[in-house]
Amino acid sequence: MISIMTMCMERTLLSKEEAAVIEDLARHLQLIADVSQSDVFIDCPLPDTGTALVIAQAHPVTAPSLYKTSVVGQLAYAHNEPAVMFCLLSGQPVIGSRGISQEHIAMQQHVVPIRVNGSGTVIGALIMEQDISKKLEQEKHVEQLMETTEQLSETLLKVAMSEGSMPLLMHEGIVLFDETERVTYTNPRAAAMLQDIGHTGMIQGRTLVELFYDRLEKQSVIGHSGIYHEDIQIGTTAFELKAVSIYKEQRVVGGLMLIRDVSDLKEKDKQLMIKSAVIKEIHHRVKNNLQTVSSLLRLQMRRTKLDEVKTVYRDSMNRINSIAIIHEMLAFDGLDTIRFIDVVDRIAKNIVSSTAKPDQTIRVQLCGDELTLPSDMATTLALVVNELVQNCVIHAFVDRESGEIDIALHRNGQIVSVRVADNGVGIDSQRQIHPKGHLGLKITETLVNENLGGILNITSDEKGTEVLLTFPLSKP
Repeated sequence: MISIMTMCMERTLLSKEEAAVIEDLARHLQLIADVSQSDVFIDCPLPDTGTALVIAQAHPVTAPSLYKTSVVGQLAYAHNEPAVMFCLLSGQPVIGSRGISQEHIAMQQHVVPIRVNGSGTVIGALIMEQDISKKLEQEKHVEQLMETTEQLSETLLKVAMSEGSMPLLMHEGIVLFDETERVTYTNPRAAAMLQDIGHTGMIQGRTLVELFYDRLEKQSVIGHSGIYHEDIQIGTTAFELKAVSIYKEQRVVGGLMLIRDVSDLKEKDKQLMIKSAVIKEIHHRVKNNLQTVSSLLRLQMRRTKLDEVKTVYRDSMNRINSIAIIHEMLAFDGLDTIRFIDVVDRIAKNIVSSTAKPDQTIRVQLCGDELTLPSDMATTLALVVNELVQNCVIHAFVDRESGEIDIALHRNGQIVSVRVADNGVGIDSQRQIHPKGHLGLKITETLVNENLGGILNITSDEKGTEVLLTFPLSKP
């Protein structure tokens, strides 16, 4: 196999000294691949500024690789990997760019320029690639690190302590510490985070307790089995800390800590909690206002002696109370969805208790799916159920001492069906008694057709009436 030095001298414009720098960095490529859990490459520029040559490659041991074969010696083109070409030409790192691998796999790239000490000339690019569709969470970086060999642990400490720096491979801050929990290395991201909380001097040599101003709850980070995890707050800055111990010959020789600034996430969580509390309070006040209106109507109803006017007041009160039930449940749960079977149960009990005659016994049986609905749809359906149950209680059992009402809720995919049936006298008999017709059914039909985008079917005979309404969960 052709050597890196030979490849650089024969196919690139690099000098022998520059090729030696590339060759030296390539020796650490496997370590970088394992720690970052990425496929790592070194690309060097060619005379044609639109192409680059893949000089070295390392597959991660700690994660699946994007590549089945080696791509060393192949060309990388600007139209497939624009981030690599931009880095080589401008000398600027590119974090989180997307591109197409040599094996035509969509991936995410982090590209860092490789420079010659002194002159600062860009002689290559260090590239890390991860499959976008299977991007691992940051916690798994630490878990995989714990499963690496003792040789990898030893090499990681040796490189970090001897060379004094590591490439910026992660968005989180990285802190390495020895067996006494004194800091031996921080990457630039960690240094910037610690500077934000007041550490302006030398960080190496300080203890972890000093770094975080005695805010660590546990006395020692070293020696914990698994992952050490803690959240701390320093001023307005919130950190998430995760650490693992590194062992050599079954003895703790140090550890690695990841620092993540979660201040923005904490602030967003706080704002969400405030908004949730405000929304719950709004629903609570709306419910109270609706109940106040219902109480005023009840007072007005008691002042009239006309039965027809009392009926209008009573029907209006039941409709208002049905809407109030929705807002009461929204205020309690703080969600924008309603478990509708609970709503139906409360509406039915409320109507039977307030509308049935004192000498009547009306039983309501409820069955079916729980049926979780968005609040606007639940409000409409609550009014529909209110009208249907109210019609049953008022008209179906007009001359009877007892009756039964069956309510069933069912969902089949995105289609919902609600069935309300009684064993009453039937609609034809009702119309003979009530020649003006049924306002409740007209209201129901309008709500189902216009608000829910559904259909309403009514069947009735001398054995009773069945109303079946069907509608989609998403209105067309």
